[in-house]
Amino acid sequence: MLARPYATGRVGTYDNTTVAAILEYAPAGHIKSRPLLWPTLPVFNDTAFAANYSAKLRSLASADYSARVPMRVDRPFFFTVGLGTTPCPTYQGCNGPTNDSKFSASMNNVSFNMPTTALLIAHYDGNTAGVYTSDFPTTPSEPFNYTGTPPNNTNVSNGTKVVVLPYNTSVEVVLQDTSIQGAESHPLHLHGFDFFVVGQGAGNYDPSSHPAGFNLLDPVQRNTVGVPAGGWVAIRFFADNPGVWFMHCHLEVHTSWGLKMAWVVNDGPLPHQKLMPPPSDLPKC
Repeated sequence: MLARPYATGRVGTYDNTTVAAILEYAPAGHIKSRPLLWPTLPVFNDTAFAANYSAKLRSLASADYSARVPMRVDRPFFFTVGLGTTPCPTYQGCNGPTNDSKFSASMNNVSFNMPTTALLIAHYDGNTAGVYTSDFPTTPSEPFNYTGTPPNNTNVSNGTKVVVLPYNTSVEVVLQDTSIQGAESHPLHLHGFDFFVVGQGAGNYDPSSHPAGFNLLDPVQRNTVGVPAGGWVAIRFFADNPGVWFMHCHLEVHTSWGLKMAWVVNDGPLPHQKLMPPPSDLPKC
């Protein structure tokens, strides 16, 4: 088996060598006489190859390992995912795309500000004022040609905004890459849940045509998915785990720039559907 990294966009120095491993299904001696087949690997930034490969992944969808895909959607969301800019402080140059701006990142043009009080504690105590607001946008406030020519104004807004969901809400999120500061693949990770990847494609998502091609039979189940460079991916999950759960890019620099948001899932009616209290030895920051 051979493998190498897949990378797009603004990448730094990394190990671009090929790793290899030998996998034997039978005891030694059975395969030594057979020819060694070396796969031909794509170049490190072959987005079409990566997207085509990812689209082939499936769940077992068997009696023992069923694919419990939400067939109806209570709450649909459309999130743009990508980079942007933030003006530099007055009289201070920045090492960004221009001398008067610095790199930022956002979802639906909201760059997440980390609070000084833990979101989970604020939610559990019911004291959310001044910690977070529940007005994270369900769709972009200013739609544009997401994978075409970027808008003139690439500045992001800032805030500690979340989405609040009733227990067991069926959720669909379309994650759309943008071309602002260059299209690239973003590995989006969701805490607290596994989701089903029901569709993906290149270019801009079309809500009138693309859902017809969604795989609701045996989609792959994951907690991290690569948003295709210059494309989109659709996921579905049941919000059946009460608490506060981050969704963020797994490229650490993008997370530090604000490419993250949080879901607040309220308690359900039954005892086992409640958020547990914090442990008695919870460290205080």
